[in-house]
Amino acid sequence: MTSGTEARSRPLGRGGVRAHAERASSVDRFAARARARRRAPWRRVLIGLLAAAIMAGVVWLLWFSPYVVVRDVHVEGVGGDEAAAVENVAKVPLGQPMMQVDTGAITDRVRGRLTVAEARTSRSWPATITITVRPRTPALVLKNSQGQLEVVDATGVAYDQVGAPPAGVPLVTASSDAGSSKEALKAALSLIRALPADLADQITTISVSSANLVTFKLGEVDVVWGGADQPTRKVAILRALLKTGPTAIDVSAPDTPVTR
Repeated sequence: MTSGTEARSRPLGRGGVRAHAERASSVDRFAARARARRRAPWRRVLIGLLAAAIMAGVVWLLWFSPYVVVRDVHVEGVGGDEAAAVENVAKVPLGQPMMQVDTGAITDRVRGRLTVAEARTSRSWPATITITVRPRTPALVLKNSQGQLEVVDATGVAYDQVGAPPAGVPLVTASSDAGSSKEALKAALSLIRALPADLADQITTISVSSANLVTFKLGEVDVVWGGADQPTRKVAILRALLKTGPTAIDVSAPDTPVTR
């Protein structure tokens, strides 16, 4: 018989060494996991604090620092004097932090300029405010009842005065103050848009008295166009009636046209 003391003092065999090592390894792993669990909350806190610090730094840099501020204004879509006028009316606050600039307010101020059809304001990092403008383009020139020549765009807005009509832009005469209204101008525009080139080239004068009374001279024929309604049908009837050799045609009521 082998005593218990002798059994405990007997050297471990290969299998015993392996088992002892595995038990020690398990103990180490459990201890490491316990330490990791104790450190995890602190790690999350530190990561959160670091993220907050970075965010605060970005906010300060973009909103309050003297480094990312407006130093330049760039106007796109127009040039020369018009670009300078747009920049002047925009009132961009140079030296203000980029993120504090109210781009909507700038856009509203630019849109208030009569020569501007549409505008948009954006930030061009790091230091430029860009204003993109779509200018109004002339659709006709109106000679108003005071004899002034007003440039009118395709929406019926009079936005400029000139000494002479630009090349290729039709001249329309307002025979009364009512002929200068936006509705009257839209009626004149309906005529200009509707007439095909072969007829438009024969027009010598266009007159507008009101929103319902536009007249013009087509060669030697006096034509009453009326208002802005049914322009395509009016043109078709006008073509048919011109073949009869009239001196005057009234298509203001296309269902009942009149010739003389």
